[in-house]
Amino acid sequence: MNPHEDGAKHVVRSTVVKVLTHRRDDRGMRLEEFTSRCVRAGEVHELVTTDQAGSAPGARVDRVGFLGFVEIRGAGVIDRGDEVWVDGRLAGTVLGFDACHFPNHYNVLIAADTLLTGPDLDLRPETPVSFRQVAVDARADRPVGTRS
Repeated sequence: MNPHEDGAKHVVRSTVVKVLTHRRDDRGMRLEEFTSRCVRAGEVHELVTTDQAGSAPGARVDRVGFLGFVEIRGAGVIDRGDEVWVDGRLAGTVLGFDACHFPNHYNVLIAADTLLTGPDLDLRPETPVSFRQVAVDARADRPVGTRS
């Protein structure tokens, strides 16, 4: 993502519709080369944590913890680097996307220090989850620290 092309955006809000409880060390997800995905109201996507935070696009992601599925409340854009907030608590940052189940849903890969599952974050159906942009000056509609 080029910070000079990344303007301000609104928070993408969602709610948990299904909690997942397992971890895997051999999942074989592939980190898509795309740094952002548009999402529509009503879509359902899967949230997956990984401790493979340094993975580059195209990399295989094996170590994962499954949080659950969320329903998107309003259209928006989820970007690599967005913070993921679960019921007011920071859970990690978006690492990227795996499209092995697309067009049914995306796996949204979330970089976390440890593999987290739904119960680790006390997820329940209807728990609010939001994706928030960081380091953008919304008043100027440009990344913080730029004056062009």
